[in-house]
Amino acid sequence: MPTHRHLPIAIALFLAPAFTVGPASAQQLPAAIDAPGMTKIVTLYAIGAQIFECKAGNDGKLAWAGREPTAALTLDGKTVGRHYAGPSWEHIDGSIVVAKAIGNAPGKTPNDAAWLKLEVTSHKGDGILSPATIVQRINTQGGGLSGNCDKAGDLKSVAYTTDYIFLKK
Repeated sequence: MPTHRHLPIAIALFLAPAFTVGPASAQQLPAAIDAPGMTKIVTLYAIGAQIFECKAGNDGKLAWAGREPTAALTLDGKTVGRHYAGPSWEHIDGSIVVAKAIGNAPGKTPNDAAWLKLEVTSHKGDGILSPATIVQRINTQGGGLSGNCDKAGDLKSVAYTTDYIFLKK
């Protein structure tokens, strides 16, 4: 006879198939960030902040502009790397990739950072990220900031989470 302490586990196992979400690569992505024909290497979950700087735009008006990200990269709840300016992704095995944005799509809400497709422009080290040629940023929550600001040079940090999918040809 099951004990009460096992009841939540039994219920979760019974209900899990109804709530299971498929792999991120099975998700329908906007055309601007899709990467058909690519093979997934790994998906890392990022927890961190997008840092913005108050700058004058081409029109001379002050507005928030993206400066750099800072995030922990996790896999199965364990920190396995970091994400920082470049943009760069560094894994604990020593592999590092730097990339540039080549496509974007809006986040789910105005407060969510855009979803991105990034092309890897350089590699360092030998490890899990070494074969990556494309990085996708999807499922952003937070990290968006827009509008005018008051003083050039001011900084603002906005918390965000996202999935980074590393792909190879």
